[in-house]
Amino acid sequence: MVVAEDGSQFQYNNTFGGFWVYDPEDPFNDSAQPNDYTPPLNETWDFGKNKIYGVNLGGLFVLEPFITPSFFQQYPTARDEWDLSEAMANDTENGGLGQLEDHYNTFITEQDIAEIAGAGLNWLRIPIAFWAIETWEGEPFLEKTSWTYLLRVLKWARKYGLRVCLDFHAVPGSQNGYNHSGRLSPVNLLNGNMGIANAQRTLYYIRVLTEFISQPEYRNLIPVFGIVNEALVGEIGMDAITSFYLEAHNVIREITGYGEGNGPYIAIHDGFQPITVWEGFLAGSDRIIMDQHPYFSFGAVDESPIAVNGEDGNPGGKWPKQACDAWAAGTNTSQKNFGVTISGEMAASPNDCGLFLRGSDSNSTNTQCQYYDDWQNYNDTMKEGVQNFALASFDALQNFFFWTWKIGPSAVSGIVETPLWSYQLGYRNGWLPKDPRTYVGKCAALGSAQDEFDGTYSAWQTGAETSTIAESSSSQYPWPPTTISGAGVDVSLLPTYTATGSVITMPAATFTNAPEDKTATVDGWFNDQDTAGGITTVAGCPYPDEYNGIFSTTPTAPCTGPTA
Repeated sequence: MVVAEDGSQFQYNNTFGGFWVYDPEDPFNDSAQPNDYTPPLNETWDFGKNKIYGVNLGGLFVLEPFITPSFFQQYPTARDEWDLSEAMANDTENGGLGQLEDHYNTFITEQDIAEIAGAGLNWLRIPIAFWAIETWEGEPFLEKTSWTYLLRVLKWARKYGLRVCLDFHAVPGSQNGYNHSGRLSPVNLLNGNMGIANAQRTLYYIRVLTEFISQPEYRNLIPVFGIVNEALVGEIGMDAITSFYLEAHNVIREITGYGEGNGPYIAIHDGFQPITVWEGFLAGSDRIIMDQHPYFSFGAVDESPIAVNGEDGNPGGKWPKQACDAWAAGTNTSQKNFGVTISGEMAASPNDCGLFLRGSDSNSTNTQCQYYDDWQNYNDTMKEGVQNFALASFDALQNFFFWTWKIGPSAVSGIVETPLWSYQLGYRNGWLPKDPRTYVGKCAALGSAQDEFDGTYSAWQTGAETSTIAESSSSQYPWPPTTISGAGVDVSLLPTYTATGSVITMPAATFTNAPEDKTATVDGWFNDQDTAGGITTVAGCPYPDEYNGIFSTTPTAPCTGPTA
């Protein structure tokens, strides 16, 4: 029996040999283990040997309409968290922005984290937004509050032995224009007139987060840092994103040092480009991970049923084999030619069915949705079909994070209306496996056998040996980039920020019963040699809106301040 912080009690059920550890006098104890096939936090994770069976905590600190639909039903004009924050702030009668803090406090509880470990899973991917660190004037988001609750989730993850991929999900200006970047807008990271300035601010926040998670108390718990979620490379351009990732790599490694154990792996998303595009990317870099997010859900409408047997007689119709054929070969090739490759997001749904999945103002046109969404009446054939599709996806992707652990209920019906995106719901109701390891060999059994990766990486890809990025890369991809897509003026005239502000140091968790020597070193800043200033505006310079980049007056000379 576990007694939670609020005094409630629950039974921790774990049939996989996992055990929790929490000692109030030693709050950074890393000896917990989620199961007997995952090394405890205080032992090294081996990407060539160990497998990620993970889930996302989507919708916790970065809201999306389909994950928390009740908020967007309460405020029906809101399409993203920007709109939602403005609407809530104006609704003081119902709690204003405090409604978001109530959400942080209740949406994911310690019992959720215990259930994740008990389900045989071993990693969390936790999306956070820049407003967890700070907001600037005019940004309506709830500032800094989510950080307190992130620290609480990290404490629970440590208690149950779950490793964490910290995912920077929403950055200034929007890296993709999607609602989960904070605001539906044009892409304004490395694109448009605010492209460089927004990138400078993003790099600064990456620096601040790296300083925190590289501390000895957190480096075992957070071995992977996803530095920008789903940057839209088709808009940004490959040269500009490479320049940014190279600069981010250098910023991070100047803080952490190089080689195994020195700070986190750096996860970059494939940018919705063919994964082969990234082969040989920044060779010699220190521990960069390729993160792919493969979905069938957002392509053309496909009404192929899943509650039928496929041509091979296996449940799931065409979908399980299609997952293997679409993703297994590319994943294996990336493991060989890029390095460590993970799937930071995937789901059990082959289509766009579900309440608000495409946004609060959009509905699917798929006529099969009535069957996919009615989870309370799934028959065994439907459950077997979905599970077969999920297992095939797990096998094809090898290291996965399911998107997402929990979907909130509709305020109208009172039930979850996007069921195939909730691991918790599928685990409890029989269309997701009781043991995630049962995926092994699924693609081969479906006749989609691949030339599987043997687990051998180059030494520099895992930090076993240090290497350096070729000088030719630094000269080919300088920072800042020499060109910015969508900019209305030459790069030399684009607005920029200056590193002369006060530096933000993220606060650490407090533990009232711990001896001082157990917490004294946790001050939010790992490298005392990192003394550069924080990013701020140049006094006297005008800046366009960070989300549209429209100049009020087109610049004809660089702005360097009042004397410009």
